[in-house]
Amino acid sequence: MRDTTLLFLTKTSETGVITDICRAMKKRGFGAGRWNGTGGKTESGETIKDAVVRETQEEIDVTVSEMSKVAELTFTFPHKPEWDQLVHVFFADEYAGTPTESEEMKPSWFAVADIPYDDMWPDDRLWLPHVLEGKYVRAAFSFAEGDVIVSQEVNIVTEL
Repeated sequence: MRDTTLLFLTKTSETGVITDICRAMKKRGFGAGRWNGTGGKTESGETIKDAVVRETQEEIDVTVSEMSKVAELTFTFPHKPEWDQLVHVFFADEYAGTPTESEEMKPSWFAVADIPYDDMWPDDRLWLPHVLEGKYVRAAFSFAEGDVIVSQEVNIVTEL
């Protein structure tokens, strides 16, 4: 199982409540046609946080220096075990640059109430609302062909 990363830019109110989230439409490769965060595989010798910074820079031209880990998601694909991955999920509300479209992703901001769950991975609606409320999540999902969830376990945890 490989380590991968996922980052979402967020905007928060003065009281610390997340009001908006930047999702990016994946234009090619794994997950194409879905709104997601930036991220991907770690490269040789690269830390998880280094991978988050690099992938976000490459995919939406934003530089992130501070981020908070909000979830660890295990995905298994019995029909395609090479897709199995442990995803380290981060939020960042401080960054440099303006999210910009690349060959791989087209970013857009969504109010939390207007997140397009129908155009995202089906597991997102099961864990993302929890982290948007400030909780930490450790979850596991198994997918059959056609991206159908065949098993799931979502746990709220006190730390990651």
